[in-house]
Amino acid sequence: MADEKFIKALDSSGEIELTVTGRRTGREISIPVWLEREGERLYLVPVRGSDSDWYKNVLKARTIRITAGGAQLTARTTPITDPAKVGEILDEFRAKYGAQEVAAYYTKQDVAVEVPLG
Repeated sequence: MADEKFIKALDSSGEIELTVTGRRTGREISIPVWLEREGERLYLVPVRGSDSDWYKNVLKARTIRITAGGAQLTARTTPITDPAKVGEILDEFRAKYGAQEVAAYYTKQDVAVEVPLG
């Protein structure tokens, strides 16, 4: 469950550090990712969609660690493959980061990941 410090860090940050467990190596791998928060849910979109390694790692080991502003949260993810829901999330990303930026960085837009905060 996310504490107040973590929520404040999320709200003041444009990106987080995502740590996943490698599906082949079992090692922790950390990368920066953009985010969108809607209430008690956090949404992440892999830049290469279902071809992204971190997304493939999440499919194998659903538990991730998120670091924002020095605060951390460990949570179990839910992959999202429904095109309508992925589209809604990407619309939020476009509103937050800009349509051109999202188009430039997110080359395959077929999946997202939901992270519960509460």
